[in-house]
Amino acid sequence: MKKDEVLEHFVRITNGKFSCYSESFRTISNGYFFIAKQNGVKNLIVIAKKGICNKFEGEKVGVIDIEKKDLDVLVCPRNHHNLVSLREFFPNLSPVTCNRVTSFGTGDRLGLATKAHANAFKGKEFFPVFAQQSVRELSRTKRTWRDVLDDASWGVFQSGFEGAFGADADHVKSEKDLEEAFNEGYTMFTIDPSDHVNDVLKASDREIQELYYSAPNRSELERLYLQKAYTILNTRLVFDEHSLFNLIAEYGNALEHVCRCYENLNSRTRRFDFEVSIDETEIPTTPLRHLFIALELHRKGVDFNTLALRLPGEWQKGIDYIGDIEMLRKELTLHFEIARQIGGYRLSLHSGSDKFSVYRTFSDVCHGQFHVKTAGTSYLEALRVIALCDPDLYREIHVFALSRFAEDVASYHVTTDLSRIPNIDHLSDSELPSLLDMPDARQLIHITYGSVLTAQDKDGKFLFRERLYNSLSEHERDHDRYVESHIRKHLDLLSV
Repeated sequence: MKKDEVLEHFVRITNGKFSCYSESFRTISNGYFFIAKQNGVKNLIVIAKKGICNKFEGEKVGVIDIEKKDLDVLVCPRNHHNLVSLREFFPNLSPVTCNRVTSFGTGDRLGLATKAHANAFKGKEFFPVFAQQSVRELSRTKRTWRDVLDDASWGVFQSGFEGAFGADADHVKSEKDLEEAFNEGYTMFTIDPSDHVNDVLKASDREIQELYYSAPNRSELERLYLQKAYTILNTRLVFDEHSLFNLIAEYGNALEHVCRCYENLNSRTRRFDFEVSIDETEIPTTPLRHLFIALELHRKGVDFNTLALRLPGEWQKGIDYIGDIEMLRKELTLHFEIARQIGGYRLSLHSGSDKFSVYRTFSDVCHGQFHVKTAGTSYLEALRVIALCDPDLYREIHVFALSRFAEDVASYHVTTDLSRIPNIDHLSDSELPSLLDMPDARQLIHITYGSVLTAQDKDGKFLFRERLYNSLSEHERDHDRYVESHIRKHLDLLSV
């Protein structure tokens, strides 16, 4: 029986109480599956033989005769148990390792954006990483590794996307978090060793000496690198005594931490994507630093897939690149050549949201071989929809965000100037969405997401969370349209 006929049968026996997402419709022998919504709640609908239905938790609401077969009709909650059962029939709902040279991560702080993300990727040659969240984001949104992956998987199902996708445990700093993400089925692990990187630019000579002489395998590193020179695109990179001294002091402990994390994962599975992130530090990643880190990781047997560098210029959250693009091109060209000569990994661009002015340069220099991460930009598009469709709620969120900014900004490197944000009381409702085009206002909303999503009154009731989700559910089409368009803009500019 055709899709439309099955959906018509379902609508008829449920007296039109549900609206169906036809794009989610999937079939197996003796079974049909799709998403339907009732009173703002999305459910999995299973129409199948009893043996199949018994795998799912749900309420039987009728029987449909399809091609002379009586099939039970179940309305099932979108919970973890039912997702696990659904994956038995549709393996592409489980994340896998990256199988392309170009990949793109789409963070989703609300758990609502994957359907739109998946639609943006249709027809594109990128490997999508739909489940991507950092430990910091989990803490601020009060979500879990399972929440993030489940929400992404349901979004993939609802969209009808049939390709492969990945799941990235982003900016993991501890082996405990690494193990928890692995146990939930994550396939990509981004190690952030920034807590172990020593900022020699701020350290005294004595402190640097102490770090250097306490570094593991110091003598071996001297034997391997001291006075060794590499020529990269006519640029001579030399590990002279001063440079090597500082590199060992800076990264000795950090590299050991990365190795421990890699060995932890490698003892559990041989199939995972491993990224090393050295971008969240004030120390810029010079070509010599990049060379040292990559050589050492390879020497230590760390088979990393991607490496995120601290590139020149400002890569602030939620806004375009700030800096000299031609200077960026020159240094990025050196970095790409280092990666090419050493081999086995791609460059990764973090804080990649909304860097529209440099995407062509980045893609061109890297010859289409790269990974890009976005996180808060889809949340900003969700708030744009709130500003457009529920202006009173947006005004409340905006005022609250202003009150929280000073505290929430502490863990971000931004140059936000709140004085440049127009007084919201002087703006009409129709002018509110334009705030999401202003860099300072974007960063205000971007940085305070955790406070907005978790704020409660004295009785423990959420101030904004439920209203935000309800409003986005009511205006789901607008939300999907804005998020899909925004992510596709990223992909279009990055496409080779």
